[in-house]
Amino acid sequence: MLRFFIIALLSITSVYAAIDTYEFKDKDKELRFHKLSADMRCPKCQNQNLADSNAAIATDLKQKIYLMLEADKSDVEIVDYMVERYGDFVLYEPRFNAQNAVLWLGPGVLLLLGLITIIWLTRRRDNKNDENSESRPELDAKQQKQLQQVLNKGKK
Repeated sequence: MLRFFIIALLSITSVYAAIDTYEFKDKDKELRFHKLSADMRCPKCQNQNLADSNAAIATDLKQKIYLMLEADKSDVEIVDYMVERYGDFVLYEPRFNAQNAVLWLGPGVLLLLGLITIIWLTRRRDNKNDENSESRPELDAKQQKQLQQVLNKGKK
């Protein structure tokens, strides 16, 4: 009875250890398959690509990628198909469009605004310093002499 239990247990675990294998006719398609499945996000999993995911939908999508590669579809056609079906979420690097323009352009615009503000504030401060120095009256000869006397007393 114990032997039967051990054999049954070992045979069941081999079912769960199955790995999907895809046989490609040329190496280029295999490389494209691995790149595409690594570059696309699993729609079900949290931040996991298709290659690493064991979810049923990920297996289906990998199978679809395989079939499309075997049908000689280009990478762009495969990505377009996946985006059309599952949205931009499947792409780790979403395309630039009107919906996400703020996300792409926002950091650059904010950096530019910050630089402009710093330059404006610096020039404004420099202009105030120039105005303050020009508004001070010049010392006449008598005042210059008094200033020198005060400074010389401090040295002695």
